[in-house]
Amino acid sequence: MPHSAEPPRYRCYGRRQRGRLRPGRKALIEQVLPTLSIPLDKPPGTLHPASLFADAVVETWLEIGFGSGEHLTALARANPDTGFLGCEPFISGVAALLAHLPVEDRSRTRILADDARLLLDALAPASISRVFLLFPDPWPKRRHAKRRFVQPHTLDQLARIMQPGARLRFASDHPVCQHWVLRQLLGHPRFEWTARRPANFLEPPDDWHGTRYETRGAPGSTSPLYLEFARTGTAASSGGH
Repeated sequence: MPHSAEPPRYRCYGRRQRGRLRPGRKALIEQVLPTLSIPLDKPPGTLHPASLFADAVVETWLEIGFGSGEHLTALARANPDTGFLGCEPFISGVAALLAHLPVEDRSRTRILADDARLLLDALAPASISRVFLLFPDPWPKRRHAKRRFVQPHTLDQLARIMQPGARLRFASDHPVCQHWVLRQLLGHPRFEWTARRPANFLEPPDDWHGTRYETRGAPGSTSPLYLEFARTGTAASSGGH
């Protein structure tokens, strides 16, 4: 069957925009975002991140749901040899990232202003060295469980695109989300929890960069957990099982 350039669609829950953008940020979306956007016009599973950057990078890291971009901006500043892919469907958050990301770091940053699952489908196997999923929407009601980002299929896709030994960092301050993600990851054959003592998940890692979502203390929130999982085994060309 010939490949279609039209990517699959996922239902993206939650708001895509809050009110109107200020003129300066609207200009960033119209003028800068197109130069940094990740194209999804190749056959699934064939997008090599290195092809997105004009200059060579040592490795590529992925942040899923970067919010307003504080964490991604800090990562780019602290790791000048690394390429970054960021996914965020909330257009106001994308505009905030573009407003704060230094011009010199734009060449190593590429953005998908859409559902991250589209990028997971597109990326080539074993092409990502680190993944960050920090303070995602917990969707705490039981009837909304299928809306949570961490699902068996997305973990299979993450296992496919991550290099053996690559790290997945997850953080949340909501107990429903914490328990759900722990259960899903501990039950997946391609991920191993790296914690050896409580401080490894009760305290922020040494290279932690905070985000505004970490300090909001929304109803139902508790002390954050900082979970890190390693991608085990060898590179996979399909699902992680």
